[in-house]
Amino acid sequence: MKRGHLMTGIVYVAVGILLLALSSLTEGRLGSLLFAFGFAGAVPGAVMIGKYVYWTSPRNRERYAERVEQERIDLQDELNQKLSDRSGRCAYLIGLAVLSVSIVAFSVLDALGVLNSRLLVGYLGAFMLLEVILGQVIFRRLRRKYEE
Repeated sequence: MKRGHLMTGIVYVAVGILLLALSSLTEGRLGSLLFAFGFAGAVPGAVMIGKYVYWTSPRNRERYAERVEQERIDLQDELNQKLSDRSGRCAYLIGLAVLSVSIVAFSVLDALGVLNSRLLVGYLGAFMLLEVILGQVIFRRLRRKYEE
């Protein structure tokens, strides 16, 4: 595993701890947001560091080398590359259509004074989840289509 992964993990943890410390000094909504961002930085950073330590240990180096080689082979597979490109494009176009409609809907809700920030955040989270799911579903359907 590259040393850059370890450094990235350390930076994530450091920024996360800094934000957590800042959150204890601030009150109200900003403090809550800083706490959430700090936690969201520190935990993935700790996971990155843990993975680095796990995969660089002498007993796991061979398994990691095999895993990296298999990933390299998979990435070079032309069919997977083609299908991944097409599924990504389809998910992107569907996402643009949903985003366009949502812009109009949020504009109307804002003009009516009905817009709630929680609704917007929930919507954006659901939209992100939709993008990921659509990419996977479309990839699998295209994969089945070309394997037949």
